[in-house]
Amino acid sequence: MTEYQDLTHDDVAAAAAHVVAAFSRTDTATYFASFSADATFVFHTENRRLERRSEYEALWQSWLAEGWQVTECLSSNPSIQLLGDTAVFCHDVTTTFNTGETTVERETIVFHRSDDGSILAVHEHLSPLPNSPEAR
Repeated sequence: MTEYQDLTHDDVAAAAAHVVAAFSRTDTATYFASFSADATFVFHTENRRLERRSEYEALWQSWLAEGWQVTECLSSNPSIQLLGDTAVFCHDVTTTFNTGETTVERETIVFHRSDDGSILAVHEHLSPLPNSPEAR
């Protein structure tokens, strides 16, 4: 039987802040190091679920090749649900890109403490915030 340490509110808040900060800097290496290799992703802007981190990394690289960059990412209205070695983090996120476009979305990230003690995201789901331009 594998022993694990339950996640705490502070653990999850710090892991989420780390992901958001890396995304806000378009820091590719740090951002993707925050996700497990088998993480899954559901984005309302994509026509299919991304089944592995490598699929999202390839999509991200295509965006970078087009000149895409995040210039600001603000997290608000956080919620953390602790489930032992796993936790669900949900927040509202306002992101501005170098194109001048700003999105207002709701994001859920599932974090898990692995056997080695690291805390990695294993799933991310992004959807438009109701009443935002993306939801129309």
